[in-house]
Formats: sequence, structure tokens, C-alpha cells
Amino acid sequence: MNAMRPEKIEGTETETVDTNLAAVTEVEAGIRDFVRNDIAYLRRPASTTTTTDAPPLDPSAEATVNNVNSLIQRVAGTSLAEIENLISELESLRDLLHAEGQRVQREISGYAQLSQAAMKSTRMIADNVSQWKRAADGLRNS
Repeated sequence: MNAMRPEKIEGTETETVDTNLAAVTEVEAGIRDFVRNDIAYLRRPASTTTTTDAPPLDPSAEATVNNVNSLIQRVAGTSLAEIENLISELESLRDLLHAEGQRVQREISGYAQLSQAAMKSTRMIADNVSQWKRAADGLRNS
């Protein structure tokens, strides 16, 4: 029974993470679509804006778009660097935990062997003491 519960909990946690990830992805897609639609006219080349339907390309708007693009690149670059650092830290932590797990297994094995040796020694001592007691009782009765 206990073995089944952790599996169910892990499955529930995985489903929750998947649901949260799907929600985050959906929100990000919505933001991307909004930004694309909102500044799409600013990204058009000057040759396509000569029609009467499209507004003329404003130099300050182009500068704003370039500033926003550079800001996004700087923020994304910093975030990516932090994510890469975090990944490398997590990998080193995983290696450390793996090594510690192996060390603990070796220690447990050593303690098990020591415990078995102590049990054998205790049995031998108890057997010898009982033989001595029988011998002493035999000498008293004679």
C-alpha cells in the first residue's frame, strides 16, 4: 500500500507541473502574439509603407523598436547565462549527491559486515561460556 501512494503522488505532481507548464506556455504565446500584432507596422520596411493604408514609418518609432529589441536581447542574455549557471550548479550537485549515495552504501555495507562479525563472536563466546558452565557443573556434581 505504501509503495502505491508515492507513485500516485509523483503522478499527481507531474500532472500539476505539466498543467502549469502548459499554462505558462499559453500565456507566453499570447504575449508574443500581442507584441507582434502591436508593433508589426513598425517593423515593415519603408517600401511597404508607401501605400495609403499603412502609416509612415516614424524614425522615433524605429528607434523605440530597436531599443526594445536590444533590451529584450540583454534581458534574455542575462537570463540565459543565469539558467546555464544554474544548470551547471545542479549538475555538480547531482554528481555530489551521487558520490555521497555511493559512500553511504559502502558505509552501510561495512556496518552490516561488522554486525555479522559481532553476532558470530557473541555466539562463540556464549557457546564457550555454556561449555565452561557445563564442565563446572560436572565437576561440582562429581
